[in-house]
Formats: sequence, structure tokens, C-alpha cells
Amino acid sequence: MSSKRFLFTALFACAACAALQPAHAAPYDASMVVKAHNEADAARWNKLAQRVTIMRDKWGIPHVFGKTDADAVFGLMYAQAEDDFNRVELNFINAMGRLAEVEGEAQVWRDLRMKLYINPADMKAKYAASPAWLKKLMNAWADGLNYYLHTHAGVKPKLITHFEPWMALSFSEGSIGGDIEEIDLKQLEQLYGKLPEPMQVAGKGFDEEPRGSNGFAIAPKLSASGKALLLINPHTSFYFRPEVHVVSEEGLNAYGAVTWGQFFVYQGFNERAGWMHTSGGGDVIDEYLETVVQKNGRYFYKYDGKELPVKEVPITLPYKTASGMGRKIVTAYFTHHGPIVRELDGRWVAVKMMDDPLKALTQSYTRTKAKSYKAFYKSMELRTNSSNNTVYADADGNIAYFHGNFLPKRDPRFDWTKPVDGSVAGTEWKGLHGIKETITLFNPASGWIQNTNNWPFRSAGFASPKESAYPKYMWSLPENARGLHALRVLENKKDFTLESLISSAYDNYLTGFEPLLPQLVKAWDDADAAHPLKAQLAPQVAALRGWDLRYSVDSVPTSLAIYWAQDLVKRNGPTARAQGIPVLDYITANGTAQERLEALARASAKLEADFGSWQTPWGEINRFQRASGDIGQQYDDAKPSYPVAFPSAVWGSLASFGMVAPQTTKRIYGDRGNSFVAAVEFGPRIRAKSILAGGQSSDPNSKHFADQAEMYSKGQFKDVLFYKEDIEKNLERKYHPGQ
Repeated sequence: MSSKRFLFTALFACAACAALQPAHAAPYDASMVVKAHNEADAARWNKLAQRVTIMRDKWGIPHVFGKTDADAVFGLMYAQAEDDFNRVELNFINAMGRLAEVEGEAQVWRDLRMKLYINPADMKAKYAASPAWLKKLMNAWADGLNYYLHTHAGVKPKLITHFEPWMALSFSEGSIGGDIEEIDLKQLEQLYGKLPEPMQVAGKGFDEEPRGSNGFAIAPKLSASGKALLLINPHTSFYFRPEVHVVSEEGLNAYGAVTWGQFFVYQGFNERAGWMHTSGGGDVIDEYLETVVQKNGRYFYKYDGKELPVKEVPITLPYKTASGMGRKIVTAYFTHHGPIVRELDGRWVAVKMMDDPLKALTQSYTRTKAKSYKAFYKSMELRTNSSNNTVYADADGNIAYFHGNFLPKRDPRFDWTKPVDGSVAGTEWKGLHGIKETITLFNPASGWIQNTNNWPFRSAGFASPKESAYPKYMWSLPENARGLHALRVLENKKDFTLESLISSAYDNYLTGFEPLLPQLVKAWDDADAAHPLKAQLAPQVAALRGWDLRYSVDSVPTSLAIYWAQDLVKRNGPTARAQGIPVLDYITANGTAQERLEALARASAKLEADFGSWQTPWGEINRFQRASGDIGQQYDDAKPSYPVAFPSAVWGSLASFGMVAPQTTKRIYGDRGNSFVAAVEFGPRIRAKSILAGGQSSDPNSKHFADQAEMYSKGQFKDVLFYKEDIEKNLERKYHPGQ
């Protein structure tokens, strides 16, 4: 089954998959009973806190220093909780399938999806069996969060008043949306909710606002300094990851973005190497059509000429009500392939995916300490990063690319883009592909690497991997407008600097309009003089005809073109998605001249209705606003905001800024896209620049709530303070946790 996880909404961070044997949910599970913080805990935490120093720089970025890695993790979690405990807690509430206990019955099917995989008893067993060094880190993770709660009596958790070390395993991989989101909630509810009529589920296709990220790596031969460069450019929901720096005397020195609640830097760099993850596209999940029969009140499924018992597991799903707590009890079904998640033509469908949280957490952490390509490669050999591609660069001058990491071996006789017959032994996975068998690059002759959640066969220009050399299930995403744009800013270029790499990443050309606008102009040119829209649209077509396809805050054609194209997307998107075709490709291939003209008329009318004129500059429309620390942002045209030039990535903008929340305003307020962005130059001494959407803190009363907002809106970066002497020169506060 083709994996397109970047297409799904990521309001909450989702867990990498864990075990297949669920247990009853809290609060009916004694393992989740709240524990009070006792005096012995407090004394131990106070002592531990003295081993940790947090240095907040002038931007509020926490630089956490500890003697050991565990000390540093303790301080990192404390600092994260200081900046946004709400998001930390909510990520783990969701990861453990307990969201309905906080938000009500509407979330029970999301909780069921998590509990098909997350089992506290299994997590505890994996924690107990983990190596001593990792167990110390999980202990420190829990201690840091618990110490924060102990020292902040005014903070009232929604649900988790005491964190247990094993909980870290419930969310161990860190991507925007984990593999588990491939399981459709509506179909899950249809199966287990026993709805009277089948629900029509929209096909998973290309969304109006692309999810994912950009990653660029530049080899020394193309840089002015003779050093490797790396662009770290996640496209996530805003405020999804903060900026941190965590250091220990045991070799940890990682800087970058950490997903709230996790103790490893997800996208970032250390003093010798850097890594950027983009959404994958490899087929890492498979569905199995099970042939199920019922005998004597029990279910059996056919496999390899035998009938095997379907495992039945009761799962309790508590949910919040107006008067207290209610609960649903669902009997979930499992085969050896995995949980049953939906029906298809009268047959049950089981889903199989990566399910090794211990290895996933090990890989997530060990790559942050890798100081060479050899060490980084060793971490990649754990092969549990199922969600992502990886763009890499280091101080030795190496650049590299890994298209995926966890890739099952399959029999090519079967069509793996569709559910396969679970009764046939030949459809079993044949282990995992070794890294050398997957799509990779190491120091390509072109001297550069790019990925924009597109296919890998233009990732290094003429030195790209060859499509014919790999099974098709290793990739699924097509080329996109951002990928074409990336080629233009990287090909045949040299003497890259940190600053010019950032400029390339913010290049203002919109490749998506290259095929679209000529069609519109031709439609107008070919229209008869008596056509009712000929005279009406003459000024608009003239403005678009003279446009160089470059956005700016002062550009009127940018506003007009985007409103016109968005009208076409809105009307054609459902059909395009149902056919699995990128919506811009569909519009280009299928639109009629009349439709294009009518869409321009509607776009002009909307601009006039909302802003008084279709000649409204783009910066008056496209805005950045951070009005509260709430996860669900509410936007208001009457409140202050900043103009933003870069638009949605759907139009080919490398810098991404899009609105996915339901729009009630006239203006567009971005809430997804460029979030934490960094550019790094490797060498004897790290040089880096970064920007964070809004600011480090979620507290509107903090000066770091929006102190980067204007810079962000203009694409202006700050200097990364990586070395202690530089931090000291720009120090705002230095303290131990608890102070």
C-alpha cells in the first residue's frame, strides 16, 4: 500500500507503531494509576537538577548542559515543559490512545487506532529489556517532566500527572504523522462501531496544502568556503517543534528541532554532522485481505492451507462526558499480519507496518551523536525510520541521501499498491532491504542533493539514482512543482554560501503557474470579441500576461493568480484526488477554456468582495498572526499581523506558507509550512543560521512568544549560538532546573 503520510493533518504528533497485543485502557488499567510525587523523588530530583545548567539566549532558546547524557535529557525535558507543557502532554495523551478522556467521545476511534498498537504492558516489558544506557535516558525523560510538575504547582495537567519511563516508547520515531495514520478512522469506525450503512470514504490523494519538507545538501566543491552545507527546512504545522540545544560531557551536542515531548533532536546537527528528514513515499505498509470463517461462535482465517484462530482482544475506550466518564468496549480482531482495520467487499483487511519502538527510539537518539558518515550509517542500519527520507552532510565534506530506511522485501509478482491475499504465504514480507539495496546517494558527482517530498530520480541532477534499478514499491510520490523549482536553484550553480543557500530556499519563483497561466492567456486570446468575459477580464489578463511568476508582498498578479488557481483547485480537487492525480496536473490536463475564464471572473469577484479591489497586493492578503498559545489557532482580521510574501507550496514555492485551518477570515493566515528552518556550514567550526515561526514560548505574556514573528515573515534568519562563549555573550538567563 503506497504510503503518503505527509498528506494527513498532523494536529497531534503520532506514535511510531508498537506491539500488536493491546491491553485495557486507563483509567481501568492499574498501570496507569496516578502516582504522587514523594519526598524521596523530590530529593533525588533536586540533586539531579544541580548537575544541569540551562542557558537561555536572547531568543529564549534553551541550551541545556549536563555532565551525562541522562543529565542533559533531564534538563531538556524540563526546558520543553517550561516552554509548552500543554503540547508535551497532549502528544503523549494522543500517543497512548487517551485523547477521548480529555476531548470527549468524538476521539474514541482515534484512541482505538492507537490502542491497536500501544500496549502499556508491552511497553513496560520493552523498557525493562532495554540496554542500560537507554533506560537511563528514559528515566531521565520522565524525571525531567515530573520535576517540572513538582516545581510548578500551578500547572494543571489535562490527564498525565506523573510520567513513567516506559511512556517514552509510545512515541519513538518523531515524524509529522506516523505510519498509523494510514488507518482510516471512518473505516475503522464502520467496522467496529457497527454503523448501519457503509460510509463513503474519500480516497487518499493529493491535498490542497502539501505536507512534508525540503532538504538540500551542498558538497564542498560547490561552496565558496570549501565546506559542506545543509538546509534544514521542515514543513509542519506551526509550533509543532521548538528549537533546542542539548549538550553533555559524554559526547552529546545536538542543535535543532525537537518534537514536543521527545528527548532527541529530530532535524538538526551536531558539531560534525547534520540530518534533515523529509516525508518518505516508499511503500512501508501493506494491507492483507483475510478470508475469515466463523465456527462455533469463533472466527478463523485461512492461511497457507490452514485455518488459524483470529485473536480477539477487548479494548476499553474511556471518554469524557458532561457528567463524568463514559466508556466503549470494543472487541478488536488480529491475525498474524496485524489488526483488522476495515472491510473491503465483504472481507476483513489486516494492516502490517513497522512495530519496533525500542529500535526506533535507539535510532532516533544515536543518530544525534553520530560524528561521521560511518557512525550515521550505523545508526541507519537499525532500519526503523519508516516515515522519512534523510538528507545528510558532515564536516568531512560528505553529503548523502537515503530514500526511506525501513523497506520490506516483497515478491514482485504481487501488486503491492493494493491489498494482497492474506491466505497466500507468498505475500509475506521477506525481511527488510539492506541500506545498500535501497535508493541512496553518497557524494554524487553533481555536488548537490535535494528532496521536496518528490520522487528520488532527480535528487542529484545528472547523478541521480536510476528508476530502472529499483522496485517500484521503494518510491511512490511523483515529481512536484517544488522539485522542479529545487532543480532550478541548484543546477549549474557554484560558490554557495550560507546566505545564498537560504536565498535559494526562499527563491520567489512559482513553477506551478508555468503550465497554467499560458492556458488562461490563450483562453482569453482565443475568445470571441463578443464573449461576455472578454472585456470584463481584459485588465486581469493583461496583469497576468506581464507577470514574471515571482511573488512579493507588493505583487498584484500573485494575488490574482493564486485566487484564480485556488478556485480551480477547489472545483477539481475531489476528482483529482479520487483518481490519485496531483491536482495541478489534473487541472492542466483537463480544464477547458471556459472554465479557466469563469474561474478568473470568480476570483476577481472574491478579491473585490473581500478587499475592495482585485488589484490587492499579495501582502495585504497573506499574513502571519500568532494571537494565542492555543493549539487550535483562531485568526482575526482586526488583530495585528505581518505580511508574508511566500505562499503555499502547492504553487511551487520552496518556502511554504499555507492555511489548513477552516478559514473564517478574509485574509489568509498561515498555520503550516516553514516552521523551524536552519542552514548549516560544517567545518572545524560550525556556522549556522535559523528562524522559528513566531517564537520559542507558547506563553503570550513571554517576550519570546512572537519575537521572531516579523523576521519569520520576511525570511530573515538569526545567527545560531552554538558555542558556549557565544551563548554567554547573548545570555538572558542561566539557571538550574527548579530555579
